[in-house]
Amino acid sequence: MARVVRFHRHGGPDVLRIEDVEVPPPGPGELRIRVKALGLNRAEASMRKGAYIETPALPSGLGLEAAGIVEAVGDGVDGCASGDAVSIIPPRSMARWPAYGELVTFPAELIVKHPPSLGFEAAAATWMQYLTAYGALVDIARLGRGEPIVITAASSSVGLAAIQIANSIGAVPIAVTRTSAKKSALLDAGADYVVASQEEDLEARLKEIAREGVRVVLDAVGGPIFTRLTATMSRGGMLLEYGGLSPEPTPFPLFEVLAKTLTLRGYLVHEITGDPARLEAAKRFILDGLAAGALKPVIARTFPFDKIVEAHRFLESGEQFGKVVVTV
Repeated sequence: MARVVRFHRHGGPDVLRIEDVEVPPPGPGELRIRVKALGLNRAEASMRKGAYIETPALPSGLGLEAAGIVEAVGDGVDGCASGDAVSIIPPRSMARWPAYGELVTFPAELIVKHPPSLGFEAAAATWMQYLTAYGALVDIARLGRGEPIVITAASSSVGLAAIQIANSIGAVPIAVTRTSAKKSALLDAGADYVVASQEEDLEARLKEIAREGVRVVLDAVGGPIFTRLTATMSRGGMLLEYGGLSPEPTPFPLFEVLAKTLTLRGYLVHEITGDPARLEAAKRFILDGLAAGALKPVIARTFPFDKIVEAHRFLESGEQFGKVVVTV
């Protein structure tokens, strides 16, 4: 038996329950992992609330990221052995492969032996944020040296990962955040510029920073900010939308799109994780960046496993700067 987190109905953090379940041995091509740390993502809060792209049968587990020690190896698995320290590439379905538990079973192709220098907490905070940012900035947008890149929700784990990746390739990260409360921390984290969207004229400030326009925008917010972002983009620019944090409708900036031949593109990390060749390239980029120190996960706060409800409350508070991690 092992303790896992499940929910029997959709709702707020209070619907989460820690329950004892029987964890079967790994099947062919699978590994069973003794979890040491979990990385929390807003996608998990969305599925808990019933507002995610995946609608699970209830009761359901959840969770996309974990790190721990291999406890058992299924038939046909090469490259991993009992006792190895590993972390998990986010699966396409967290209902099928939930990470919130003391013991979890995952396909071997989603397992990475992370660098020895990376502790379990940092390893659990690595893959979702860096794969998401890498896929958008490097794989799809081909962001180049000296190019400005606008990053909204910049204090989130993905936002901070995007700042680090932009710096690693010599681009110019422009962080957009709601207020100036996190401005100093964002500058310390590597942003070249910080714009507080609720305190400044976002369009005017971005046009002042990037006088020739911005070719690449990474947005997790949507809503009314959409028109102000596209107004600052250069001809042929690309806006990659990977979230939807705003509760307000997102207008379609028809005339900006037409006049500048813009690409407004929905983006999911599954585009990278579901393609073996692209995933291998991403893993090499990220592991090299971690080893060189160019990439370093920022952990906002750590909670014990028994405090999973409190961890989800903090996740949704908007107060965090970086990743919320749970130790097991």
